[in-house]
Amino acid sequence: MLEISDTWLVVGGRGSGKTRLGAEWVNALVRGAGPFCDDRYKQLALVGETLGDVREVMIEGPSGILSITAQDRPRYEATRRRLVWSSGAVAQAFSSEDPDSLRGPQFAAAWCDEAAKWKNAEHCYDMLQFGLRLGPRPKQIITTTPRANPLMRRLLADPNLTITRMRTDENADNLASGFIQAMNERYGGSRLGRQELDGELIDDRPDALWTRAMLENVTAEYGALSRIVVAVDPPATSRRSSDACGIVVAGLDGMERAVVLADETVSAAKPREWAAKAVALYERHQADCIVAEVNQGGDMVAAVLRTVDPTVPVREVRATRGKWLRAEPVAALYANGRVAHAKRFPALEDEMCDFGADGLSGGRSPDRVDALVWAITELLLGRNNRPRIRNLS
Repeated sequence: MLEISDTWLVVGGRGSGKTRLGAEWVNALVRGAGPFCDDRYKQLALVGETLGDVREVMIEGPSGILSITAQDRPRYEATRRRLVWSSGAVAQAFSSEDPDSLRGPQFAAAWCDEAAKWKNAEHCYDMLQFGLRLGPRPKQIITTTPRANPLMRRLLADPNLTITRMRTDENADNLASGFIQAMNERYGGSRLGRQELDGELIDDRPDALWTRAMLENVTAEYGALSRIVVAVDPPATSRRSSDACGIVVAGLDGMERAVVLADETVSAAKPREWAAKAVALYERHQADCIVAEVNQGGDMVAAVLRTVDPTVPVREVRATRGKWLRAEPVAALYANGRVAHAKRFPALEDEMCDFGADGLSGGRSPDRVDALVWAITELLLGRNNRPRIRNLS
């Protein structure tokens, strides 16, 4: 029988049974049933990408806790975002969008679902660890389809975890007839198929413009900078579910090489918040201008920056080609050694190495890459056709 450590990482393909396993694990801990435990657990955390995911997948989904529990079914208290059993056990729902909500509560066990696609993944996971402090032996299970990000690499490299891998085809009896065959015909052997069906961690996209090898030695020392720009890729909205605001600072050194100085991308920020961040970076780095994409916001972008500092020069840029086409010449500059990084930027580099021909990275808009492309384009590619600078005053 498999000896399971206190942290159990279950990496599997879509439809491989990960959610059912997580729900059965929670049910067993609450009842004090083997093989997962020998005592009843009373305080649990259920952590998903969003609160909607916790409710619709982990709690009420076809393989969720309510669906697989035949006897002593817990009741779901929607207003308090928790499950309550007649034994007194309570499972609270948390979202990766709000890691700080995990400050304060304490738990004896936790189920983390689809952790590889969490927002604020490492921060959320770390906050949870501080709260796992009740009882003689706190436990957690992490069920996820893998993605190449820092949290997944960290978990897979941890020798203290029990790691179980599950392929989608191993659960074929519980899936629709013909599903496995259709998926294999369409995606078998592809990067997407290996990740989503076989549960493999794939670091580089075959169609990515950047590779890990290309970025391995990109960090370099640099001298005086003749120009510095702050590039901003504003989000379309300020809702919590909206894209992040990409903010990248880069300069031009004496070797006519662009140097990335900072990645200060902010998530779900209100317009004035990202504008204040951009202006602060402009002042801190004594930049020449702020380069801002205006496709989404038009005059609104300049207006928001004006509320922070009306004297900051803004170079307005408008995308006339797709993200991939805009990024291609910048990737070529990396390949030719024309771009360096002042330090490692893990979040930016992850997004670069997962940015493919579909214009997405990790299934989302590549906000960091967008800002990076605007910064490098301004410094090295845009001299003969620069957009106008608007003085906001």
